[in-house]
Amino acid sequence: MELISLGVLDYLFVLPFIFLAGLIDSIAGGGGLISLPAYVAAGLPMHTALATNKFSSACGTAFSTANYLHSKVIDLPVALLSALLALIGAYLGTRTVLNLSPEPLRYLLIFVIPVIAILTFIRKDFGSKNRSSEMKLGVRLFLGAFAGLIIGFWDGFFGPGTGTFLILIYTMLMHYDFMVANGNTKVVNLTSNITALITFLIAGKVYFPLAIPSAICGVAGNILGSKLVIHRGNKLIRPVFIIALILLLGRVVYDLLRY
Repeated sequence: MELISLGVLDYLFVLPFIFLAGLIDSIAGGGGLISLPAYVAAGLPMHTALATNKFSSACGTAFSTANYLHSKVIDLPVALLSALLALIGAYLGTRTVLNLSPEPLRYLLIFVIPVIAILTFIRKDFGSKNRSSEMKLGVRLFLGAFAGLIIGFWDGFFGPGTGTFLILIYTMLMHYDFMVANGNTKVVNLTSNITALITFLIAGKVYFPLAIPSAICGVAGNILGSKLVIHRGNKLIRPVFIIALILLLGRVVYDLLRY
């Protein structure tokens, strides 16, 4: 690992952003769009920033997932199958990106994301009721596997917005409300975070002097966010989901301008 020297001001800069990232991620996904730039801005090399971000994200997501499990707002068989297929999809996406450029996808997202945000804002009933029980378990498992494969491929091929888009797929395709869709997504996120984290740990890329206090802040944000969702429900998730979409759009535009 490269020699890294961070001062007190760097910690004071990064840690509030990690708390905010955990808060938003536990509610509607998209926390990485806040936390990763904060690590990079503090001076961490990109691979170290990615590894340290995975450490704090995995810790935070573990606690929010536990909260959702405890409150029984996760369709566990569907979530676990989605998580398994997401790992396969991520491998396929990573292999594909070695041969194809994700650049055209960035241009498509500039149009798709605002449409999704506007429709979510206009349709007040969107994600407000859980109608997944109207589907047979076999159908839910099939669609959950499909959702996991697609979102895993997305993560491996492109990356940003994985959690937010998985919430969208669960809500639109499988008729979950925002709360259960979010709970299911946390199981998938936790699985992928731990898998990636193991790789980074083996490579020795995690910067623990920052990763540990960041994990504490991330856990605090995730606990607060998940408890707010459980107590306030879909009315809270809806506006935060739109904020997550706006953050994702900003990231896509930034990447296009940078490259």
